[in-house]
Amino acid sequence: MREDVESLDIRDVTANWVNAEVLSRQIDERIKALADLSDTPLFFGRLNYLHAPGADQAEGADGEQFYIGRRHVHDADGDPMVIDWRAPVSQPFYRASKKDPMDIGLRRRFGYTGGDLTAYEDEHLSDPEETAKTSKLLQQEIERPRVGPMRDIVATIQPEQDEIVRSGLGGTVCVQGGPGTGKTAVGLHRVAYLLYAHRERLARTGTLVIGPNRSFLHYIEQVLPALGELAVQQATVDDLVAQVEVRGTDDAAAAVIKGDARMAEVLRRALYSHVTLPTEAVVVVRGSRRWRVPSYELEEIVRELLQREIRYGAAREALPQRIAHAVLVQMERAGEAPDDRVQDAVARSSTVKAAVKEIWPVVDPAKLVLRLLTDAGFLAEHAAGVLDEDEQATILWARPVRSVKAAKWAAADAVLIDEAADLIRRTHSLGHVVLDEAQDLSPMQYRAVGRRCTTGSATVLGDLAQGTTPWATRSWGEALGHLGKQEGVIEELTAGFRVPTDVITYASRLLPHIAPGLTPVASVRENPGFFEVRTTAETAEVVAACEELLGNEGSTGLIAADARVPALAEALTAAGITYLAPGEETTRETRLTLVPASLAKGLEYDYVVLDEPQAVVAGEPDERTGLRRLYVALTRAVSGLIVTHTAPLPAQLRGDAPGT
Repeated sequence: MREDVESLDIRDVTANWVNAEVLSRQIDERIKALADLSDTPLFFGRLNYLHAPGADQAEGADGEQFYIGRRHVHDADGDPMVIDWRAPVSQPFYRASKKDPMDIGLRRRFGYTGGDLTAYEDEHLSDPEETAKTSKLLQQEIERPRVGPMRDIVATIQPEQDEIVRSGLGGTVCVQGGPGTGKTAVGLHRVAYLLYAHRERLARTGTLVIGPNRSFLHYIEQVLPALGELAVQQATVDDLVAQVEVRGTDDAAAAVIKGDARMAEVLRRALYSHVTLPTEAVVVVRGSRRWRVPSYELEEIVRELLQREIRYGAAREALPQRIAHAVLVQMERAGEAPDDRVQDAVARSSTVKAAVKEIWPVVDPAKLVLRLLTDAGFLAEHAAGVLDEDEQATILWARPVRSVKAAKWAAADAVLIDEAADLIRRTHSLGHVVLDEAQDLSPMQYRAVGRRCTTGSATVLGDLAQGTTPWATRSWGEALGHLGKQEGVIEELTAGFRVPTDVITYASRLLPHIAPGLTPVASVRENPGFFEVRTTAETAEVVAACEELLGNEGSTGLIAADARVPALAEALTAAGITYLAPGEETTRETRLTLVPASLAKGLEYDYVVLDEPQAVVAGEPDERTGLRRLYVALTRAVSGLIVTHTAPLPAQLRGDAPGT
C-alpha cells in the first residue's frame, strides 16, 4: 500500500504549483501514516460471523471471516485483508461474550513475539458446550515488559473501555480511573476512533491532547501515530496560555486564589470598567453638512452593547458602525441616499475614532492583569464582594513593576491573562480536546481548557486520589462545570490491568486518607507481581535494589523525593549504572530511569524501586498532598515494586494511622 502511494505521479493532475504542493504534502503524510512498525503486527485477531453482517439471520446466510488489526489493509485489487479495529464490524472482538455472542461463532486471538506470530487462542462464543475462560494471550499482552514509549492497546481493549472509546463526538465524557485502569489509553484511543468516524469534521476543527508536562507528552506521543493518526496536536496547559514568559513562582496560598473561578468575575469587572458612558455629542462633518449624534443617543448605543454581553473587543469594533448608522439615519431623514460605503467612511472618520477611543478604549490583557496585581486600589474596587481583604492582600505583588516585560509572571498569572484575552476576543475552539491528569487543574485552568472546546467536545481523564496540587479537583461534577461541560457523562474504571494485585492492595491503604469514598482499584491480573518492603541503612542498598531489578526483562524506574534525586544520581554514577531522565526513551542498553516524585504521574515501568516514602510525603506542603504524591509513586509498577526506607514508613502505610 505504501509503495502504491510512493509511485503516484501527480504531474498531470495538478493545475498549478499550489495544487502540486498541497497534493505532495498529502502524499507525504499518507506515506508516513503507512509506516511499518517492525515489532507490532498488523492484525491481532479474527472474527468468524455466523451470518454475513447486515444480512437477515432468518435466511441462514453464510457467515464471513474478518481479520482485525490496528490498520486497514487491502490487497492489490483493493479487497480488504485486515479490518480496522475501529470499524463497526470489529466491535464484537471487544464486546462479544458467552452471554452475548453478537452472532460470533469464533473469536481468535493471535500471540506475537517481536512481530512474529507465535500462538493463537480460540473462543467458540456460540457453542453452549464450551465454558467461558480467561484469555492467556490477553494476560500475556497486558503483562508484556515495557521498553520505550507508551504503546497502543488495540489488542487488549476491554468491554467497559470500548464503550467509552466508541462514545459519540457530540458528548463530553469524564473518566475517573485509578492507577492501571487504562484511562490514558482509553482517552487516546477515543481520539483515534473519533478521527475514524468523523474524519472530515475533525480535519476542519482540529483535535488536541493536553497532558500535565512535557515528559508525559513525550511518553504518549507514539500511540496515535502507530494507529495512523498524525494530525493530533499535543500541549500542556502552560503551552496553551503562553502569552507571557513565566519566570516567577507563587506560594501555594496565592496560587490557590489566582486559580479560583471567582477571579473570572474580578477580571470581567476590571475590563469593563474601562468603558465610559459618553457625556458629549459626536459631530461628523460630511462635505458642507454637519451631523450631530447627541450624548443620550450615544449612551443608549453603549448600554445596549454592554447588555448584549458580547466580547469586549467585538463590542468595540461594533461601536463605530453603530455611531455611523445613527448618522446615516439622519442623512436619510434629510432626503439623502447614503450606502454602505458612506457608513464605512463615517465609521473610519477621525471624529468617530476619537469618540470610540474615549468611550471604549483598547485594553491589553497582560497590562490589565498587571494592574490588578500591583494596584491595591484597582484590585479592591473590582474584587469588592468577591475576594475578601486578606485574599486581595495575598495576591498583590509586594513591589511595583515597570512593564509587562519586566514582570516576573507566575504560571497562574498566565492563566489570568488568557482569561482576560478571551474576554476581549473569543478563543478559537477545536472539535475535540482530551485532557489527561485533569485532577491537578485549578478552576481557572479548567476554564482555559474549556475555551478551546466551546463548540466541540472533550474527554476528561483523571483520578481524584492522585490530585497533588493545593487546588486539586474535589469532584468531577464541579470540574465539568468549570470546563463549561455540565452535561458531561462521568464514567468510572475500577478494573486494574497494569498494577499487580499485591502492589495496588498496599497502595490502597492510603485511600481512606486521601480520597475517602473512592472505589479502590481491583487488579484483574492473575500474576500477583513482585512486591517487597526493605529497611536500608545506606544509599548503596537502594542502588543494589535497582541492579537486582535490572536483571529482569523490561524497564526499571527509581522514584524518589525530588530532594533525594541528586544524591541517588551520584550513587548510580559511582556504581557505573547509566540512567535516563523522565521523558527520555529507554533502550535495550539503558533501561533505568531516575524519576523525581513530582514527575512520576502518568508514567509506568515494569519494575520500580521507591526510595524513602516518608521523604516523598515530607516534600509536599501538607500531609494530604504528600500522601497523594506517595500513592502516585507506589502505583507506577507493572510487574514488581521494592520499597526501600531508612526512616519509618508513614503511619498510613503501616496501617496504624487514625481512619485506617
